[in-house]
Amino acid sequence: MRVGIGYDSHRLEAGRTLVLGGVEIEESEAGLAGHSDADVLTHAIIDALLGAAGLGDIGQHFPDKDERWKDVESLDLLRRVRELLHEERYEITNIDATVACESPRLGPYRDEMRTRLADAAGVEPTALNVKFTTGERMGFVGRAEGIAALATASVVR
Repeated sequence: MRVGIGYDSHRLEAGRTLVLGGVEIEESEAGLAGHSDADVLTHAIIDALLGAAGLGDIGQHFPDKDERWKDVESLDLLRRVRELLHEERYEITNIDATVACESPRLGPYRDEMRTRLADAAGVEPTALNVKFTTGERMGFVGRAEGIAALATASVVR
């Protein structure tokens, strides 16, 4: 078994749609700034999976200077990473992730996030966990300037 860790953060920007775990968060007045849909949760999971398999990081596979990845849905990137893992004969066994977000409350979206992420990763929803926390009004998360996510993933060959 191999384990990887992924982290991502993006600043919030008015006029963008907030997408986390492939789910559009309707209550948010701002979305995350980025080259793709800036889904920090999915990006952290991608980096955790790539790290577990020793396959580099998200920036190496999907550089933000490459127009092919402009405004792409991050779940599509996760599907591509799943294919890369299978090419290297790795199977995803577990994913655990935490999103740090001051607002809106994300709990009502948990099940849909788990379902969409698990589908894109090719695992059962029980093999993928998503948790939420706040910044307790400290730092960029606490000041609602951005959102961060941390993920771990395990794979077997």
